[in-house]
Amino acid sequence: MQHWWQEVVVYQVYPRSFQDSNGDGIGDLKGIIRRLDYLEKLGIGALWLSPVYQSPNDDNGYDISDYRGIMEEFGTMAEMEQLIQEAKKRGIRIILDLVVNHTSDEHKWFVEAKKAKDNPFREYYIWRDPINDSYPNELTSIFSGPAWQFDEATQQYYLHLFSKKQPDLNWANENVRDAIYDMMNFWIDKGIGGFRMDVIDLIGKVPDQEITANGPKLHDYLQEMNHTTFGKKDLLTVGETWGATPELAKLYSDPARDELSMVFQFEHISLDEVPGQSKWSSRPLQINELKSVFSKWQTELKNTGWNSLFWNNHDLPRIVSRWGNDRDYREKSAKLLAILLHCLKGTPYIYQGEEIGMTNHTVTDISEVQDIESRNMYFEKTAEGHTKEQLLTLINQKGRDNGRTPMQWDSSPQAGFTTGTPWLAVVSNYEKINVQQALENPASLFYTYQKLIQLRKSSPIMVWGDYELLTETHEEVFSYLRTYQGKRWLIVTNFSNNPHAFTYPEGEIGSTIISNLTTMIPREKTITLAPWDAFVVELGEV
Repeated sequence: MQHWWQEVVVYQVYPRSFQDSNGDGIGDLKGIIRRLDYLEKLGIGALWLSPVYQSPNDDNGYDISDYRGIMEEFGTMAEMEQLIQEAKKRGIRIILDLVVNHTSDEHKWFVEAKKAKDNPFREYYIWRDPINDSYPNELTSIFSGPAWQFDEATQQYYLHLFSKKQPDLNWANENVRDAIYDMMNFWIDKGIGGFRMDVIDLIGKVPDQEITANGPKLHDYLQEMNHTTFGKKDLLTVGETWGATPELAKLYSDPARDELSMVFQFEHISLDEVPGQSKWSSRPLQINELKSVFSKWQTELKNTGWNSLFWNNHDLPRIVSRWGNDRDYREKSAKLLAILLHCLKGTPYIYQGEEIGMTNHTVTDISEVQDIESRNMYFEKTAEGHTKEQLLTLINQKGRDNGRTPMQWDSSPQAGFTTGTPWLAVVSNYEKINVQQALENPASLFYTYQKLIQLRKSSPIMVWGDYELLTETHEEVFSYLRTYQGKRWLIVTNFSNNPHAFTYPEGEIGSTIISNLTTMIPREKTITLAPWDAFVVELGEV
């Protein structure tokens, strides 16, 4: 069975940073509505919103205090309903961020749970007695430090795999699950197009055994969720699963299992980390490793699952600064990254600003950093003796604020994002890199993305074609074939600052589908690829 979400491109908006409509320096729902025509021009079919629910904002909205309320900074429920309807008029479905591994400690459930051990909401969360006057076990928070917080009033610890203001929900409690499914149906009834599910692989945790991801009941819960909420409706559901392998991804996304449409896996995104170390470790990307990981996911999910395709999101640095060349070949390397990814099999995701080549933001002091993860790491490592310069270098490379700087709309003050003071500084290159300039230049990166989205709508080979890696190439040349119903496309990318020879595979070279070259693609059997060359051509059958 074919689904709409296999044929569209999804665009992620980080609402706080997209467009401010009232001058308070914070993006909002009215701002998103104002920019829907731009997104329609780009051609996207779905819009994933990072959380817009009521939240005290300890973790930028991923700490929810009311799943059925809208954060006052963002607007009202009436504006949320207007956004859903206005997007629908433009052929765009709204995908909500579903954050159900944890809530805010200000959620009414947790406020009640803290009152007494016999409170009806106590079992909505995970509480344990101290052991030898200390933590129940060695579990640690993803945001640094122990995952247990002591509550003086009741003399027990509660579990928080993220901030201490984000207590983990107890999914083993049927009442918790019922309340979550009821909330999901509340939003489905408002006409949304699906859910992106935050750290969904953690909901089956067994804390007493120190099992966090992929617990034994995880897939039972997801199947129950499917049957109780979205299963009979054609909605997009994508799970954030940091540790997923292809075998695990098939459990989530095999249509026969009634779970999710697809998952976000992060194996490719971890390739510039030192194996066994944290995300803050760094090593040069090896293109051969990238080819290997992408090819594994393309081939192993071929018939029993569906891939998500992405370079960026709100938790990651900007890809053109990370793996492209944002100094000498910013636009060209960004086009290569777009062509390489969008021609793979799966549903592509664009993160706001990716389509104009927005870059990382360099900070010179920790006071400029908003992200709780980066700040916690900085102060923890400072106490261990690391220097300010070392730690700021890491934050400038990998910190989450890189992807959260305000959208660069034009060259006016604050990049057209706000008339006030932005909650996070605008990147200083906004006068050069902005939407207005991109739209005025027919050769801009924006139009490469627009064309890739159009090709997906008009070319079944891009959606359904088989994938085959070309192995007889230089290690920095990433080239592959897509094949469907007698058609073949050849995708060629030189993922480097160096020229490399490339020999065409057998078959007559046909028309050019898309390219980042300013000249005609050479047709000799062996050609020299310039740095960051990327093109797609039809290839005749052998």
